[in-house]
Amino acid sequence: MAQAVPSGWIESNDALTRTIQRADFVEALALVLEIAKLAEAANHHPDIDIRYRTIHLSLSTHSAGNKVTAKDFDLAKKINNLDENAIRTTSNDLRKKFAA
Repeated sequence: MAQAVPSGWIESNDALTRTIQRADFVEALALVLEIAKLAEAANHHPDIDIRYRTIHLSLSTHSAGNKVTAKDFDLAKKINNLDENAIRTTSNDLRKKFAA
């Protein structure tokens, strides 16, 4: 049985894709860092393209011939459930580092 595509994602061309906009470049970087934590924990890594404040994500399972698998649906759901407070904290930490 096919899984439902998580909210905000599109299944197309053997990938789950999503575009997310943040307030600025630092917030975009903070989001990517939070996604990286999830990806490392799952040992499943999305393709990520950052264009200033816009993040394009693409999930497919390379070991399955670049097809969408349960791993992709699981990671997409986890990305959707990222804690805004964690992203804000990471963003604030980055701003402090960049100001130093």
